[in-house]
Amino acid sequence: MSRVRIERLRRDPDRDRDRRSWLRGAAPPPIWVRVLPVALLGVVCAATLSSREPLDIGFLLGAIPPLAVLSYGPAATAILGALVIGLFHVPALQLNRPGNSDLLTLIFVAVLSVFVAFVRSHRDAQLVTVRTVAEAAQRAVVPPLPERVGPVRCAGLYRAAQRGTLVGGDFFDVRDGPYGVRAVMGDVQGHGLSAVATVASLLGAFRESVLDQRDLESVAAHLDRRLVVDSAAVQHAELFATGMLLEFSADAHTVRIVACGHPPPLLMRDGHATELAVAPGLPFGLGLGDGPPAEELSVELRPGDRLFLASDGVLEARDESGAFYPLVDRIASLDDGDPATLTEHVWADLVRHCGVIRDDATMLVLTPDHAGPAGPEDLTNGH
Repeated sequence: MSRVRIERLRRDPDRDRDRRSWLRGAAPPPIWVRVLPVALLGVVCAATLSSREPLDIGFLLGAIPPLAVLSYGPAATAILGALVIGLFHVPALQLNRPGNSDLLTLIFVAVLSVFVAFVRSHRDAQLVTVRTVAEAAQRAVVPPLPERVGPVRCAGLYRAAQRGTLVGGDFFDVRDGPYGVRAVMGDVQGHGLSAVATVASLLGAFRESVLDQRDLESVAAHLDRRLVVDSAAVQHAELFATGMLLEFSADAHTVRIVACGHPPPLLMRDGHATELAVAPGLPFGLGLGDGPPAEELSVELRPGDRLFLASDGVLEARDESGAFYPLVDRIASLDDGDPATLTEHVWADLVRHCGVIRDDATMLVLTPDHAGPAGPEDLTNGH
């Protein structure tokens, strides 16, 4: 994938997902739709003027005002309608011969098209307002990831399964606090808009924990308690979410990791990807406070190391034959050394492998900056 294409995807991530979004009013119509009414008008005029015999194609003029409705407002539609009616009376075109389109029919279609264009323009204006408010609300839940948080550079990708939404059942965040830079990635029960309330609740609890809780085990317990309380308030529902918590030391030489039912992160080092052996814990919402605390893994980081986290929508994606996407085997070959483009490369490769992605897909790349010399080689040295 070229850098130009990657930049275009970053600016408009939904563009390649649905090239016909203009039909739902979610995007401006393509150029060919705007040109079509004028082009048809020119074709009718050119064909009748160049033909030696009268052509019975005046009926095509009746299609021009309805086509204008697709991309123009009521004023432009009225102008095209008036132009069509005017051309009907041009003697050289011979469009008003018996057997051709009836003038009253053209007038009726033109007037009706202006009315439809008026209704559509008001609907589109209302839709733009609704979409703007919805996007602002969704971005307030999951704000854009900063390029850098303290000594950690960040790059993320979020693709919600429900078309037209920015937030689904996955979540991630990176925050700096008095106890270091902390990051979270998780996947709540379900996906789409039904899971947004749970995502918002968990992210709010995480942001509070970054400031108040002294260790990751306490952060995990706080998120778990949040979901337990929320679940008790919802009748006939049990809320739970998998999650991965990370905490970087002040010099970014060390990262501590706690897993709560979430797949372990990958450590990318020297052109290879290694799955870290994080002890699996219970997901949030199942009562972590009643059981043993989540086991923490501590990893020493070398210069150039990166941590790659992905949700189930990536790790459990399958192709038509049912084969899982081989992330560990492919990610090293997709890495061009730029963390900002790694997620886009993986996403493009995932789509090629699986075709349609039916689950929320989330990726997060964390690159410690100014990392010092590495410590022990053992990547499974937990506290």
